[in-house]
Amino acid sequence: MKLSSIALATGLVCLIVASVSAQTSSPAAPSSPTSTVPVPATKRVTCLATTASLKGQDKRDQMQLCMAQARVDCLKQAIDQKVVGEPRKDFVKSCVGMESAEQ
Repeated sequence: MKLSSIALATGLVCLIVASVSAQTSSPAAPSSPTSTVPVPATKRVTCLATTASLKGQDKRDQMQLCMAQARVDCLKQAIDQKVVGEPRKDFVKSCVGMESAEQ
Protein backbone atom coordinates (compact mmCIF):
# COMPACT_ATOMS: atom_id res chain seq x y z
CA MET A 1 0.00 0.00 0.00
CA LYS A 2 2.82 2.41 0.85
CA LEU A 3 4.56 1.73 -2.45
CA SER A 4 1.40 2.43 -4.44
CA SER A 5 0.87 5.68 -2.49
CA ILE A 6 4.46 6.70 -3.15
CA ALA A 7 4.14 5.81 -6.82
CA LEU A 8 0.90 7.79 -7.09
CA ALA A 9 2.43 10.82 -5.35
CA THR A 10 5.51 10.66 -7.57
CA GLY A 11 3.34 10.40 -10.67
CA LEU A 12 1.27 13.39 -9.61
CA VAL A 13 4.40 15.45 -8.96
CA CYS A 14 5.75 14.57 -12.40
CA LEU A 15 2.47 15.54 -14.06
CA ILE A 16 2.27 18.83 -12.16
CA VAL A 17 5.90 19.70 -12.84
CA ALA A 18 5.54 18.79 -16.52
CA SER A 19 2.45 20.94 -16.94
CA VAL A 20 4.05 23.87 -15.11
CA SER A 21 7.22 23.52 -17.20
CA ALA A 22 5.21 23.41 -20.41
CA GLN A 23 3.30 26.54 -19.45
CA THR A 24 6.33 28.53 -18.32
CA SER A 25 8.75 27.67 -21.11
CA SER A 26 8.99 30.39 -23.69
CA PRO A 27 10.59 29.80 -27.08
CA ALA A 28 12.14 33.27 -27.19
CA ALA A 29 14.98 34.14 -24.85
CA PRO A 30 14.44 37.28 -22.74
CA SER A 31 16.48 40.35 -23.60
CA SER A 32 18.03 40.55 -20.14
CA PRO A 33 18.47 38.00 -17.33
CA THR A 34 16.83 40.34 -14.80
CA SER A 35 13.51 40.16 -16.63
CA THR A 36 12.99 36.45 -15.89
CA VAL A 37 10.16 35.70 -13.51
CA PRO A 38 9.66 32.19 -12.06
CA VAL A 39 6.25 30.60 -11.55
CA PRO A 40 4.47 32.31 -8.62
CA ALA A 41 3.28 29.06 -6.99
CA THR A 42 6.56 27.53 -5.96
CA LYS A 43 7.47 23.93 -6.52
CA ARG A 44 8.20 23.57 -2.80
CA VAL A 45 4.51 24.15 -2.06
CA THR A 46 3.65 21.39 -4.53
CA CYS A 47 6.11 19.04 -2.83
CA LEU A 48 4.66 19.81 0.58
CA ALA A 49 1.15 19.15 -0.71
CA THR A 50 2.04 15.83 -2.30
CA THR A 51 3.82 14.55 0.81
CA ALA A 52 1.15 15.71 3.27
CA SER A 53 -0.44 12.28 3.55
CA LEU A 54 2.87 10.53 4.29
CA LYS A 55 4.56 10.22 7.67
CA GLY A 56 7.99 9.63 9.10
CA GLN A 57 10.86 8.51 6.90
CA ASP A 58 8.57 8.02 3.87
CA LYS A 59 7.58 11.68 4.05
CA ARG A 60 11.20 12.85 4.38
CA ASP A 61 12.34 10.63 1.51
CA GLN A 62 9.58 11.75 -0.85
CA MET A 63 10.13 15.40 0.07
CA GLN A 64 13.84 15.08 -0.75
CA LEU A 65 13.10 13.41 -4.09
CA CYS A 66 10.46 15.98 -4.97
CA MET A 67 12.71 18.94 -4.09
CA ALA A 68 15.61 17.46 -6.05
CA GLN A 69 13.37 17.12 -9.12
CA ALA A 70 12.10 20.67 -8.57
CA ARG A 71 15.69 22.00 -8.52
CA VAL A 72 16.47 20.16 -11.77
CA ASP A 73 13.31 21.53 -13.40
CA CYS A 74 14.10 25.09 -12.27
CA LEU A 75 17.69 24.76 -13.48
CA LYS A 76 16.44 23.58 -16.88
CA GLN A 77 14.11 26.58 -16.99
CA ALA A 78 17.00 28.95 -16.14
CA ILE A 79 19.16 27.35 -18.85
CA ASP A 80 16.36 27.67 -21.42
CA GLN A 81 16.04 31.35 -20.52
CA LYS A 82 19.83 31.75 -20.70
CA VAL A 83 20.18 32.99 -17.12
CA VAL A 84 23.82 32.74 -16.00
CA GLY A 85 25.99 33.48 -12.97
CA GLU A 86 24.57 34.79 -9.70
CA PRO A 87 21.16 35.60 -11.26
CA ARG A 88 20.82 31.90 -12.17
CA LYS A 89 21.44 30.88 -8.56
CA ASP A 90 18.84 33.39 -7.35
CA PHE A 91 16.40 32.32 -10.07
CA VAL A 92 16.62 28.64 -9.12
CA LYS A 93 16.19 29.41 -5.41
CA SER A 94 13.14 31.58 -6.02
CA CYS A 95 11.68 29.11 -8.52
CA VAL A 96 12.01 26.21 -6.09
CA GLY A 97 10.70 28.35 -3.24
CA MET A 98 13.69 28.29 -0.94
CA GLU A 99 13.78 32.08 -0.63
CA SER A 100 11.89 34.98 -2.08
CA ALA A 101 13.23 36.76 -5.12
CA GLU A 102 15.05 39.93 -4.15
CA GLN A 103 14.79 42.80 -6.58
